[in-house]
Amino acid sequence: MISPSTSAGRPVYLKLRDQIAAAILDGRFAEGAMLPSVRAYAAAESANPLTVAKAYQQFQAEGLVQVQRGVGMFVVAGAADALRLRERAAFLSHEWPEIVLRLRRLHIDPAHLLADLASD
Repeated sequence: MISPSTSAGRPVYLKLRDQIAAAILDGRFAEGAMLPSVRAYAAAESANPLTVAKAYQQFQAEGLVQVQRGVGMFVVAGAADALRLRERAAFLSHEWPEIVLRLRRLHIDPAHLLADLASD
């Protein structure tokens, strides 16, 4: 998933893909559950159906969803775990180094941040 600050300028279908991935990870689209139709999701997100279809195709190509012709598209078993592994690796290789750099520039102590997190 891409943080909101880094999503500017990204294609809409990738932003939609991130939203759908978050929904799978959060359990809103549970494993075995049917995804909303392309038209329904497009209407809900005020997006072009072709753009939503492209986002859905990404999940199909990654093996995270399966199409049942005439029925719909379903989240496959293990999709959340596979997504979590991919998203974690992407975060650690792309976003985390930038966060560390920014923390250093701003002289923010990570231990202080963790203490704030623990107190919430």
